[in-house]
Amino acid sequence: MSDTVSRAPVMQDVARLAGVSHQTVSRVINGASSIRPETRERVLQAIERLGYRPNTAARTLVRGRSATIGIITTASTLFGPTSVHRTVNTAAREAGFFASSVSLAEMTREGFDAAVDHLDRLAVEGIVVIAGHDEALEVARSRSARLPFVIVEGDLTRARRTVGVDNVAGARLATRHLIDLGHVEIAHVTGPLDWAESRARAEGWRAEMVAAGHRPMEPVSGDWSAGSGYRAGLALAENPEVTAVFAANDQMAIGVLRALHEAGRSVPGDVSVVGFDDVPEAEYLIPPLTTVRQDFAAIGRAAIAMLTDAISGETDQVPSLIDPELIVRASSAPPGQTRSEAP
Repeated sequence: MSDTVSRAPVMQDVARLAGVSHQTVSRVINGASSIRPETRERVLQAIERLGYRPNTAARTLVRGRSATIGIITTASTLFGPTSVHRTVNTAAREAGFFASSVSLAEMTREGFDAAVDHLDRLAVEGIVVIAGHDEALEVARSRSARLPFVIVEGDLTRARRTVGVDNVAGARLATRHLIDLGHVEIAHVTGPLDWAESRARAEGWRAEMVAAGHRPMEPVSGDWSAGSGYRAGLALAENPEVTAVFAANDQMAIGVLRALHEAGRSVPGDVSVVGFDDVPEAEYLIPPLTTVRQDFAAIGRAAIAMLTDAISGETDQVPSLIDPELIVRASSAPPGQTRSEAP
């Protein structure tokens, strides 16, 4: 059939073009996780080719609610939480939902309850909570479950409806990369330890060091900021045995790079540096930063798919882990070599 129709395309047009039922199209639009990837891709391609837009008003009449989801987050400028917020919004729109966000200065019980009450008055169908540190996670877990909740960026071991990157695996990838290059004394700069992600990344670094038969040195504490990475880097620069540093995020890695430069230790000739996040600036640093990339778009899609299933009454749900990816650039090399000299 033609890629276009003379009238506004409807769901049946999408179904015919994709070769599926209109119920399957509906499940794809609503983010159901039970759809096979190849089927989902066919439906999404048909939607794009036809320019189809879900009829939100009709969906609202069928559901008896607003076709809106709520997002509760803390007022953070950190790369991870802000990226997740953006991708959850995008995934919600792609699934045919409006998204209404509440940003809290602090994740207190009173503030969280007020946010939930506000979103409930908007008749939201479910809520995504973006919370990384322990206090925020504890508040989210302790609240009434009168609406379906999905928690993003949290500790995946303590809640059923939770989505996040596999931080332990990501830290192990970074550490294994440095070990494979020949490094033995690999320092770790942690994030704040009241964040589940920070503890998980420290756990992955430590586990990979032990698995390789190396004794982990005492990690250096940071607070996610470049300034804390700079202070950690100055301290580590005084230890000539340290030939590699794994920082728990890219901002701290940037601070480490500056400190090593000021101390006269070249990267990667004297010390290799690896970060975590793959911020947009990472590939333009001097040298370009080796780092662990988080797939924030996949996190957003998984969160909305899990929330949609919960709204539909699905109870057999388990935490969803998104695999990270190691991005190797010029800031890491064998001890005593630059990347261009490495075999």
